Amino acid sequence: MRIKFNKKFLIPFIIIFLIEVSIAIFINDSFIRPIFGDVLVVILIYFFVRMMTSIEHIPAILGVFIFACIVEFAQYFKLINYLQLQDNSLARTVLGTTFNVTDFFAYFAGAMILFLTPFIIQLFKKKN
Repeated sequence: MRIKFNKKFLIPFIIIFLIEVSIAIFINDSFIRPIFGDVLVVILIYFFVRMMTSIEHIPAILGVFIFACIVEFAQYFKLINYLQLQDNSLARTVLGTTFNVTDFFAYFAGAMILFLTPFIIQLFKKKN
């Protein structure tokens, strides 16, 4: 892996980042913030990885999915407390504080959206 800026992923990254920030600031419900937000965070991190590295599509998806699962397991083991960052709002936002097994399904959904998107785009191109 090498660092290589790819501007074609910049706009999707910015758009999803702004959506995530909007969700965090304005929405406090039981679906959009905890589930849809977790689906989007996988997609957000994917676009960041693709924007900043030369990693290809499938390895990037797998890496981001594994990373998200590791962060979720870290929440289960209360890593933020061991690092003594429980009072740091940025760390709490990035690492999270609450383990929830349904988050794994949200991460998987985000990974599947990323995986299936090129196939869906090809289907639409063939029809036109």
